[in-house]
Amino acid sequence: MCDDRPVTAQPDAATAAPPALGAAARLGESRWPPALALLAFMAINVALRVWLPNEGAIRAPWAVPAVEGVLLVLLLAGPATGARERRWLRPVAVTFVVVLVLAALWATAVLIRDLIDGSGVTQSPSELLASGGVVWLGNNIAFAMLYWLMDGGGPARRVQRPEPVDFAFTQHMSPELAPPHWRPVFLDYLHLGFTNATAFSPTDVMPLTLRAKYTMLVQSSVALALFGLIVARAVNAFT
Repeated sequence: MCDDRPVTAQPDAATAAPPALGAAARLGESRWPPALALLAFMAINVALRVWLPNEGAIRAPWAVPAVEGVLLVLLLAGPATGARERRWLRPVAVTFVVVLVLAALWATAVLIRDLIDGSGVTQSPSELLASGGVVWLGNNIAFAMLYWLMDGGGPARRVQRPEPVDFAFTQHMSPELAPPHWRPVFLDYLHLGFTNATAFSPTDVMPLTLRAKYTMLVQSSVALALFGLIVARAVNAFT
């Protein structure tokens, strides 16, 4: 006996997204953690500029806060839903983050030059440690934002793919340690930026692509040079 009921197509098991994953993609990732980190660094940077108006690692004292302000607006302009992210938003945000990274590298280079010449803030231990700390913090936040926007095409795309792309976190390599459908968020990349700048090498996050490896290499090399010269100069100044 023939069954005349219409046959409905079944979803492909390989392409059908799990309900929880679909919900995660709709929710996206909050922009508030990177915005608050950037806002905190802006406040510290402005406070240093007020304290040392004629000194500092960057000779254009308000250039970096201006870049940070534009980037803060871009972060807050991002919609709450990652699936509806504006196409122009990520390229523009990446451009400003790259500018922020270049400014941090330039500040590091100028501070290292002052350390070698014995000029600028290097004459005062307190001013040297304050300026070096702000430069180090700026490097870490700038690279953390670069990692966050670079990995897997950014936060909007990352919630739609389960596999690691540029960075393999502990939760990727040991899924039993993470909740279902875990995805890295900005605070994970902020932790990556600080540990890479402190250990000068990968710790609990493994770089998988060449761009991830060499970005981490640049950050760790700059942090090593900054640490070595600032500590040596500060100890000599204190003694």
